[in-house]
Amino acid sequence: MSAFELDYEAAESTLAERTYIRLRDDIITTLLPPGTLLREAEIMKRMEVGRTPVREAIQRLQYDGFVVVSARRGTFVSKIDINDLTAVYEARARIESWATRLAAERLREFERQEARQLIDELKQTTGPMALDDILALDRRVHRFIYKAAKNPFLFATLDHYHNLSLRILYVAMKRFPTLVPRLEDVLHDQVLMLEAVCRGDVDEAEKIAMAHVMSFESEVRKII
Repeated sequence: MSAFELDYEAAESTLAERTYIRLRDDIITTLLPPGTLLREAEIMKRMEVGRTPVREAIQRLQYDGFVVVSARRGTFVSKIDINDLTAVYEARARIESWATRLAAERLREFERQEARQLIDELKQTTGPMALDDILALDRRVHRFIYKAAKNPFLFATLDHYHNLSLRILYVAMKRFPTLVPRLEDVLHDQVLMLEAVCRGDVDEAEKIAMAHVMSFESEVRKII
């Protein structure tokens, strides 16, 4: 199962959207490493799409900061500075904890049922798990929170920050294996956070979300 399968399921709108998501996820997971030259014809062939969807996808990726377009040299996957990870996590901690508070405040009953199903799944999860699977599991929970906050601008901002941090993490964890999160820690934090959201405990939900993000940010600081 792809680490970003949920995105593919959600991308029913346009061919350009699906092309964008596939390219973005290949960049995030470093299947397309930093510095890779993106040739339009090769992308069209690999993804079996026409020129227009590829160009629209590239424009969005450039806006997101995932690719760099040079009139002379071509289009490249943007470089990564691991030092940016702490800055991204600082921003995520403040915004994401607020989104979690909103989720606890605004959760509907059908979403509460979905959260409880996620909690059951998390409690039944055992290791060892591949890095892709750990990050995919973590991403599912975060995106549930973003959606439950019911603020489309907040969702778009957090999803972008999460994508940026994931991409840097894929590179950083290969260079610094000690950054790979322990499955037990991920599961523990996520269960506590979802349980607080289900209870409608806004203060506790916000506190757990802040601690969850900042604990990893502190580990990053130890290395870089």
